[in-house]
Amino acid sequence: MKKSALTLVLVAGVFSIHASMAQQAPLYPALPSETPEEFKAPVDSFDFVRRTVMIPMRDGVKLNTVLLIPRKANHAPMLLTRTPYNAADMTAHAESSQMESVLLGYDNMPDVIVKGGYIRVVQDVRGKYGSEGDYVMNRPMAGTPFNPTPVDHSTDTWDTLDWLSKNVPESNGKVGIIGGSYDGYLPLIALVNPHPALKVAVPMNPMVDGWRGDDWFHNGAFRQINLSYIMEQVVTRRNDAHWFTSHYDDYDTFMRAGSAGELARQRGVEQSGFWRKLAAHPAYDEFWQSQAVDTLLAKQPVTVPTLLVHSLWDAEDIYGAIAVYKAIKPNDKDNKVFLAMGPWNHGGQDGDGSKLGPIRFNSDTGLHFREEVLMPFLERYLKDEPSPEALAAKIAPVTAFETGTNKWRALNSWPAGCVSGCFIAPGTLKLSADGKATLTNTAPVTLSKPAQRNDYDEYVADPAKPVPYRQRPIPPYGYDEAKGQTWPRWLVDDQREASGRTDVLTYTTGVLTAPVKISGEPVAHLLASTSGTDADWVVKLIDVYPDQVAAQPEMGGYQLMISADIFRGRYREGFATARPIAADKALPYNFALPTANHVFLPGHRIMVQIQSSWFPLYDRNPQTFVPNIFYAKPADYKKATQRIYHDSFIELPLVGASVK
Repeated sequence: MKKSALTLVLVAGVFSIHASMAQQAPLYPALPSETPEEFKAPVDSFDFVRRTVMIPMRDGVKLNTVLLIPRKANHAPMLLTRTPYNAADMTAHAESSQMESVLLGYDNMPDVIVKGGYIRVVQDVRGKYGSEGDYVMNRPMAGTPFNPTPVDHSTDTWDTLDWLSKNVPESNGKVGIIGGSYDGYLPLIALVNPHPALKVAVPMNPMVDGWRGDDWFHNGAFRQINLSYIMEQVVTRRNDAHWFTSHYDDYDTFMRAGSAGELARQRGVEQSGFWRKLAAHPAYDEFWQSQAVDTLLAKQPVTVPTLLVHSLWDAEDIYGAIAVYKAIKPNDKDNKVFLAMGPWNHGGQDGDGSKLGPIRFNSDTGLHFREEVLMPFLERYLKDEPSPEALAAKIAPVTAFETGTNKWRALNSWPAGCVSGCFIAPGTLKLSADGKATLTNTAPVTLSKPAQRNDYDEYVADPAKPVPYRQRPIPPYGYDEAKGQTWPRWLVDDQREASGRTDVLTYTTGVLTAPVKISGEPVAHLLASTSGTDADWVVKLIDVYPDQVAAQPEMGGYQLMISADIFRGRYREGFATARPIAADKALPYNFALPTANHVFLPGHRIMVQIQSSWFPLYDRNPQTFVPNIFYAKPADYKKATQRIYHDSFIELPLVGASVK
């Protein structure tokens, strides 16, 4: 007999013996298990009741929904958050008998919920965690070319509210929808076709336009730092796949890979349908235009009272809230649209807002927003009998924190410098020779081709040595401060490191003798040329602190970014189509920077920095035109000489007359 045949016989024999033994009675008496068939936690002492339900949608898909109901709730309104980030975890931050402790975590604001006596409702969106169905990032609206199904987030919200308003006996049937980031995008979609039970919406730091200025691109430049988020969010239902670190310095991780497309391939992200869509649409084509929430909402008046919340140093969605406000406010005949902006990072209004990094604000701005704006706003529209205090609260159309002076301003609109007695007019911050910037209150002039003279500054942009977006070593993207993940507050990093590089131009005013206030969007007007056929332009507006600050010595000479953004040059003639740049030809580039509400104080200076990379926050521009930068090859990346002509300037929204 061959060895393999003998092995099979022996294995079969052993299996037969084991099978025979398994059929025999145990050789010892049964020892009762100490684990109950079903454990029922004694929760009668809890101040809330947890209820988990699967709410059916119109297509039969059921969505996992968690309700935390105050023990003595009666005719209580509901606060709903729809999320791709795990409803079960968001409602179980602590093992506690107290509802406030259970909610003490991401996107909850337990002080608002518990003090207001609200029923807390958190729901997994379709395709994520406990919900059924298919997950599609920022699911396009039903009936569009990119979503042929009859369901979207608008219909799912409508069906959810319909169920909640009829099936929660402890409630008064009124629902408010609230959330930040992706959870802030969803309240905006709820406004497209609002259910009658929806009485108020609070979109905070919402994703609005992923190409113009939120998560995925800024003016065409890809925010490759978000590759880890894309991987974890879209390749599994329960976010089981995790991005791994390969270098201590994130700068090295992205440099060694080359292009963003190559890094996506190396990490397996290209298996994701969303990544393939993103990489196939590098320009602002119909795919992105059809998803722009501000454009969608501008088509009809908002009928639900809505409080948009914006963070002035939002590292992720600094575009969205202001874009929506500009889109929907003109149609707001019934005064249902409100705006609040504070000196926060992404989601900073949820917690302690007394400082951001080293920048102090002299008060807890997050607490002020929650107690003086959000609480009375919710109560006014959700309670059957709002308190006299809530009814008496004077919630301004715009509540804006003014950085520099560190004061709250109640305004009638945005942008506005004060309640009355002042105006906003464009001023010119001209970029001149010898690194000088000159501020005038004269109206900007149209840029044109310069005369043939040496009226420019130049630098060499080398893709092999891109300018870091923060001081190296750069920690990985993330929110765990204990692990050194300081991503959420990088926008307030000191910019001195960049200002000392030879591939960064700096222009600075003299020391200010009077305050300079800006309210609104600064606009970069560059007259520039490149020796390549593509280029990125990064413009940063900076507040330079005095050389010495007695009350806080480490702030001496600090360079604080007030507003900054990037523009990919291939889109200078239109966002929908990429075109090469004519080499060595002076061309105008005009683009808006994020909204600011800031006072440059006496003793400070105003600085502008200009560079051609912001790495690895954004992918490197090869500086040689290629059809799709995601797939640029190593040979495509070439040095280029960049020139900034002295006709260039920054248009500032200057507040004039009396400043109250």
